Amino acid sequence: MAFLSSRRKRARLAPELDDQDLGRLLKSLLAITRTGTIATTDLCAAQISRLLDQEPGDWDRQTHRLGTLADFLADSHLPRSWATREPHNASALVLHAWTLLARARSQGRPEDTGDATDACLRAADIVPEDPTPWVVLLGLGRLQRWEQPQVFGVWNEVLARDRWNREAYLSMLGYLTPEEAGSRIQVLDFVDALCARMPANAPCAVTELTAQVLQYQSVLGRGGFEALVARNHWSQAMAAQALDRVARTWVQPGFLRHAKSLADLNVLAYALMAADRRHEARPVFEAIGGAVTGWPWQAGGDALTEFDQAQRRATAGQ
Repeated sequence: MAFLSSRRKRARLAPELDDQDLGRLLKSLLAITRTGTIATTDLCAAQISRLLDQEPGDWDRQTHRLGTLADFLADSHLPRSWATREPHNASALVLHAWTLLARARSQGRPEDTGDATDACLRAADIVPEDPTPWVVLLGLGRLQRWEQPQVFGVWNEVLARDRWNREAYLSMLGYLTPEEAGSRIQVLDFVDALCARMPANAPCAVTELTAQVLQYQSVLGRGGFEALVARNHWSQAMAAQALDRVARTWVQPGFLRHAKSLADLNVLAYALMAADRRHEARPVFEAIGGAVTGWPWQAGGDALTEFDQAQRRATAGQ
């Protein structure tokens, strides 16, 4: 293998991951959304609509694109304007709801989501087979700390439409943590049940490793002596086995095919470096190709800085 350091691509935050059409749209939106005119709204909405209409029925790709657009447009008037002008357009309604969720989450204002709930329910009526309104409702339930019967009801609606929806599994994982509405036992039961029946390359395959990273970061966050020995987490059987199951398969060409494969590889690279398994991390960094996700790197500081330092450590001495 040639040295990674000699051909390493410059790291950059890439919310679109390897979705080139989405990346081009984000650049276009950034360039034209500053005027706030009706013409601008129409132009942007038309571009978004064309992208979301490209691959009908590919709910994995649709979820990735809508979630990325929602984060990008969380402070924009555009989604609300589009939904107002096209009240029977399910994509417009879901994007509007998801931007409200993203804004409420970032501002810590769960009470500002009533309009989002209404938009999701209307979108679900318009396109009954679409899981994305239910994915957003699941996020709303998590933010508002709904009781578990309500949340599991929404969860079942997602699964009925998209069995391995990545966003939904990660949302449920977060909801079941002790920091939110569950417990460590519920997290373990949830992950065990998933791993027992999930295809190894399913879009939600990162759920088990994400649970381990969240637990590791929770220990780091306590500070003091616990933070100093946090690396020991990765020598425990469940954490080590979670890495063992995916460290070699995920980097095989074509093994991961879902829309957020590069995001999963970021999680894997982070976990391998936290476990000091540098040799195994090297091909993962190569597969990532510099496309950095904010999480989990940002837990240690600036995401790009943390990624670059980890990549340099992985390739040192080659």
